[in-house]
Amino acid sequence: MKIGILSDTHDNLEAVWKARDLFAAEGITTLLHCGDVCGPAVVEALDGFTVYFAQGNQERIPALREAVAALQGGRLAVLHTLVLNGRSIALLHGDDRDTLCHLIASGMYAYVVHGHTHRRRDQRRGRVRVINPGALGGVRWETPSICTLDLDTDDVKFHIIP
Repeated sequence: MKIGILSDTHDNLEAVWKARDLFAAEGITTLLHCGDVCGPAVVEALDGFTVYFAQGNQERIPALREAVAALQGGRLAVLHTLVLNGRSIALLHGDDRDTLCHLIASGMYAYVVHGHTHRRRDQRRGRVRVINPGALGGVRWETPSICTLDLDTDDVKFHIIP
């Protein structure tokens, strides 16, 4: 099973549509959004996917929760703990550094997936793999990016979004 991971879209619909097209071309149906979606238009653009949205520190629009609720297969939470293809995953935005560090140090998850820093990350901390796909919108330290994770092979691939 291959999943798509994106973060910090900050209402950049053009980049979201490009990411959506890439995920669809790869046959991906499940997405993890690591937060800072910002507005409902991004949620609506991801219609057709099963999407777990982490609530970011920029989620200030009440209509966002309503848009996620209206999206079939959409879920919004500060922290998601889920199992996909037999692999345990913690998904959060990452602005609460104490929680992020605790999840990584706990060793309870195969993957801890987060955003917030706008920097790509693929690191192992003991048995935990920590992944940040980078940012699609807002202020970026790096080129806009997303990533895919193959849960069968443990392969992470970053994709630059022009």
